[in-house]
Amino acid sequence: MSHRHRHHRAVGAAVAATAALLVAGLSGSASAGTAPAGPAPTAAETLRTDAAPPALLKAMQRDLGLDRRQAERRLVNEAEAGATAGRLRAALGGDFAGAWVDGAESGTLTVATTDAGDAAAIEARGAEAKVVRHSLADLDAAKARLDEAAAGLNTADAPVWYVDSRDNSVVVEAIRPAAARELLAAAGVDDSLARVDRRTERPRTFYDLRGGEAYYINNSGRCSIGFPVTKGTQQGFATAGHCGRTGASTTGANRVAQGTFQGSIFPGRDMAWVATNSQWTATPYVLGAGGQNVQVTGSTAATVGASVCRSGSTTGWHCGTIRQLNTSVTYPEGTISPVTRTTVCAEPGDSGGSYISGTQAQGVTSGGSGDCRSGGETFFQPINALLQNYGLTLKTTGGDGGEEPGEPGGTWAAGTVYQAGDTVTYGGATYRCLQGHQAYAGWEPPNVPALWQRV
Repeated sequence: MSHRHRHHRAVGAAVAATAALLVAGLSGSASAGTAPAGPAPTAAETLRTDAAPPALLKAMQRDLGLDRRQAERRLVNEAEAGATAGRLRAALGGDFAGAWVDGAESGTLTVATTDAGDAAAIEARGAEAKVVRHSLADLDAAKARLDEAAAGLNTADAPVWYVDSRDNSVVVEAIRPAAARELLAAAGVDDSLARVDRRTERPRTFYDLRGGEAYYINNSGRCSIGFPVTKGTQQGFATAGHCGRTGASTTGANRVAQGTFQGSIFPGRDMAWVATNSQWTATPYVLGAGGQNVQVTGSTAATVGASVCRSGSTTGWHCGTIRQLNTSVTYPEGTISPVTRTTVCAEPGDSGGSYISGTQAQGVTSGGSGDCRSGGETFFQPINALLQNYGLTLKTTGGDGGEEPGEPGGTWAAGTVYQAGDTVTYGGATYRCLQGHQAYAGWEPPNVPALWQRV
């Protein structure tokens, strides 16, 4: 039997196994023996899209031109699309070339593949198929070569490069096109893989030296809290690395002594965390419009095209969409990679603030260009990489992340950050991660088919 025949047979089997669930709009598959009684939760139920607060929905309506019902439907569709894309990524293997959502309610999921023979399997999942030349693995590899080459070049005139799944290419955005060509040549990236786009603004970090709210570094600079976290019994918050160096002290918006930077990386990455004193308590919320609490229930990474909203101490709540995931950006201080690129605006002082999709934490504000009056773009440091790097647990209204599950046990562990493709054992079975997230008690693999697939 040829490799191609075996591949399509495997894809067909994966589709057939979940056909009954797809009719009901579920994104999971049955897990014999270990699944809980009753129907498996949908992706929207797992990610608690029903818990999206009014402040977030209102910001989505304002910035994305939606009514309330459309905003609610968009969050549901994006949750289901993420789970479906994750399952197709696992089923298509090396053919997979990316996925994205489109439409006012994110009602259309497109999955790209390098093999036309995969189209039927993709369409059986309710997605649109797009046949392209390059796999996502090939594009990611080309982007990695650009990152490596950039370490030896001045990329100020070619400050942004990323994998564009929609266009099936690696894109370099440049002030001077010659600078982009120099980077591509140094990386040995073939013209068939690359596209050069012109840009006029240089990205910058949104850091400020003026009074205001949020938190202050060494009683001078101001940034915004990202997400409350814990590390064992120690409480604190995640934020951007460029906001402060390890050892720097912080005070709160009320100018009360708050904490100390325990770790900080910038450039290279843009991540940091602050341990707070006993006067401060980590809560599972970020600050929304009008002082409302916005609930955080997890950190499942959203897909390209999904809605995302940002909270910052200068401009408050603003929403937009995710443009690209695997992005590199050069600021005056150096290059950061990988970050996620969005259409959300931000201004000085918003750095370090929260990005959230529905109730799922996405990342902390790094930088961008433009402003919230004329429009702009931003880049965020993904939260899961930050949590993993420092061994932190996101504070959520779901499981606390510190509880250990009882029997049946296995290698799966609450508090661990898992990426798509990771495998674990639980209850004597093996599961593959479909979407990046930090695990919590209650999110054991058989309980959340939106996040895990039994193999």
